[in-house]
Amino acid sequence: MFPNFKESRRAPLNPFGGPPLEMNSDFGALDGDALGLVERRYSDRGLAVSRERYSSRNEAGDIVCTANDGDKIVGTLSVRFDGPGGLHADALFKEEMAEWRAAGITLCEFGGLAVDKHSHEPKRVLAQIFHLGYLHAHRRARVARLVIEVNPRHVAFYRRWLGLLPYTMARHNPRVDAPAVLMSFDFATAREQIALLGGRPELLSTARCLYPLFWDEATEAAMLAKLPVA
Repeated sequence: MFPNFKESRRAPLNPFGGPPLEMNSDFGALDGDALGLVERRYSDRGLAVSRERYSSRNEAGDIVCTANDGDKIVGTLSVRFDGPGGLHADALFKEEMAEWRAAGITLCEFGGLAVDKHSHEPKRVLAQIFHLGYLHAHRRARVARLVIEVNPRHVAFYRRWLGLLPYTMARHNPRVDAPAVLMSFDFATAREQIALLGGRPELLSTARCLYPLFWDEATEAAMLAKLPVA
């Protein structure tokens, strides 16, 4: 189903040893093993998740990204593009979303984000699946701004490690029966950090963010060229 994108085997992209991650993406709904991973990880956090309640929107333009370690999916992320039907975040944060749209800012949403807690290198999995989503949303589709709904206890993590900023107080999200905060950033910010730090894992401890575990310029270009076309 998915085309396979294998990262470069050069040491800087895989500093902890072991085989490279296999990165996949395709258009459609979150299902199969990827949805199973989301269900397990969200349930681990006490969130109310079911296949009917929490899935991608099953729209043809949505994209599901996965990271595979061998034959096992260890990470997944859904990229949802704005359109007539809006985004999941509109249900709780309609006014904030409307302000961005009124200013002519194009939006997309990352959701269904899960990393296997038993994966060998969870930070690398998160960094590279986020990078793959960024390639689809910003480099391919030219979307300007990312929005994501985050549980309040995870706000500090996403702010520190990825540079996302909170834009609201917590509101109750009935889809997962838990509070959610709207976080966002301009994709240009991520692009600057990737250009500065991508492919330089030796800077991870001093940079105090995940961008050193993103791909370097050459690998990013190779990955971008292999993205599936609708």
